[in-house]
Order: sequence, then C-alpha cells, then structure tokens
Amino acid sequence: MAAEPEIHALLDELRRLRSRVPQLTGALAAGVDGLVIAEDTPGVDPEGLAALTAAALGVAVRVADATGRGGFRELLVRGEHGYVATYAAGRSAVLTLLAQDRVNVGRLHLEGRRAGARIGELVDAAEAAARTAQAARPPGRTTTARTPGPTRTPRAAATDARTATDS
Repeated sequence: MAAEPEIHALLDELRRLRSRVPQLTGALAAGVDGLVIAEDTPGVDPEGLAALTAAALGVAVRVADATGRGGFRELLVRGEHGYVATYAAGRSAVLTLLAQDRVNVGRLHLEGRRAGARIGELVDAAEAAARTAQAARPPGRTTTARTPGPTRTPRAAATDARTATDS
C-alpha cells in the first residue's frame, strides 16, 4: 500500500484540482494496471473507473503508436452529459477527470495536465523511495510494502492488453 503521507498529498492535489475547476465531478489517480491510487469520485465506483481507464489507456497507447504520434499524453471522451479526460501522470500512473458538459475544455486540459505532472512527480518519487528502501535492506529480507502505483509504463500496459486480446 502507499504510505499515508503520499496518499494525503495525492488526495490534496485532487481536491485542489476540483476547487480550481468547479465543473469537475470526480478525479481519480490510478496505476496503468487499473488499480486505484487515490480518488475523489462521489457517485462513481472508483475501482470500476480505474479498470476502464486502464483498458482505454491500452487502446489509446496502441492508436498513438500505430499512427506515429509518440507516447501517450491524454485521452478525451465526450459523452452526452459531460467529459472523461485521462492524462499521463509520471511513468506509471494516470489521472482521470470527470467533468460536466459545460466545462471549459481548454481549462480542463490546462489544469488536468498540470495536476497530472504533479501527481506523476509524487507517485514516481514514492516509487523511487520504495526502491531505495528495498535496496538498502539486507539480502534475504523481504517486504510486503507496495508503492503507490505499478512500475509498468503505458506502453507495457498496452502490450499486456494486446497480448490478452491476441490469446
């Protein structure tokens, strides 16, 4: 599990983001494998949203790769009642935002990209600290602590998704 200070910092970032963009109805930080890291999604199942985000991420990464557009940065879905926006957040996490239909999409992107960068820094730093702590342990000792997100990249998640659909 993620350490308590990291979880609080992530939740604070999600709450600040929601205060900067009042039309946001939810915010979720998840690993690229679909596991929830932190969430503020009233009325929405965070585990289900994280799993769907991972599936959409796999497709988005493949589309960007197949068209030569480079690494994944963001995905925007517009529904009848609003938006779902997903942004890269460091090496192993994503930020998914839910917004009302009347949101200023430019503002959504601006704030989503900034928050994704900050969340990515927090998650990546926590993972680096966990790796350092693990390396400092005497040989033969193991730990059950889990970092706030997986160490897989969006490209690795897409490869896993491709392998699963090819089977």
